Amino acid sequence: MSTETEPASIPSTPTTPLTATSTSASTASLPRSPSLFSAFTYPVSYTVSGLIRRIAADDAPTPLARALSANFNGSMIDSTYQPGPKRHLSPFQPPPLTPLTLSGWRDSTSHSSRLLSKSIAEETRLLIPPRLQLVDEWRLIYSLEQNGTSLASLYGLCEQYRGKRGGFVLAIRDGEGGLFGAYLSDAPHPSAHYYGTGECFLWRCFRLPFLPDLASLPPPPSEDTTHLGRMTTIADLSKTSSETSLSRRSSHPLRFKAFPYTGENDFTILCGHGYLSVGGGNGKYGVWLDDRMARGVSDSCPTFDNEPLSESGTKFDVLGVELWYIGA
Repeated sequence: MSTETEPASIPSTPTTPLTATSTSASTASLPRSPSLFSAFTYPVSYTVSGLIRRIAADDAPTPLARALSANFNGSMIDSTYQPGPKRHLSPFQPPPLTPLTLSGWRDSTSHSSRLLSKSIAEETRLLIPPRLQLVDEWRLIYSLEQNGTSLASLYGLCEQYRGKRGGFVLAIRDGEGGLFGAYLSDAPHPSAHYYGTGECFLWRCFRLPFLPDLASLPPPPSEDTTHLGRMTTIADLSKTSSETSLSRRSSHPLRFKAFPYTGENDFTILCGHGYLSVGGGNGKYGVWLDDRMARGVSDSCPTFDNEPLSESGTKFDVLGVELWYIGA
């Protein structure tokens, strides 16, 4: 009789549900992949933690900061205001300029033919560069009365002064008896281009038509002051005191006006074999002379913003020309 044996029962593996502890443990064991959120939050957290460390650290200032803080707090808070030492005007003043000496005229040259007087020269002296104001002797290079009516003669006499750090004063007398001219930083010579510096300026001298007592007053408000420039009322210092006192009733005081360089352009000096000119622009010249020293032109130009220098108008006849040298 056969007996059937039941197969041994296979023990079943108990199924345990996954708990939070087991899940977190398994998750922690796995490598964590970087995320976009951590890429942005890490720099911020690093910066914040760095600031916290700096605040929590020793906040003792550096020696430089400590010194600056002490000076600031000591002078502005802890102590009263201490004014600095009182400054006084220095008693040492530059010595006055010695009187000018004009040399170069011949004994045969009459006083009426001499253009530049000491009074006009002294006014011009105040406007030239300071290094040349100390020169107390001006030398006559060219005179229409002594050297003839030729521009070539003027260029030839100026040749030896080229390259020197001196100055030149040009004086012109027109047909109406007016006197005007220019200060030149370079010796006049023929050139295809403009030359000269901003030290150049134009000037004119004319007699006042009104009373001598009112000559020293400024121009009235109704007068056109567009080209005012520098104005000074002067007397003729070339005469002696007795001659001046005798001629005061009949003569009029002189008005000196200067027109400095404006910087509008660089058209200061332009000379050729047939002309000499100072200032230019817009087809006009401040001063222009022909090669025979017989006729000239003067008009308002941007270089000096001047008025026409001659009382005859834009064109004038030339009665006299002088060129003076200032320097060693």
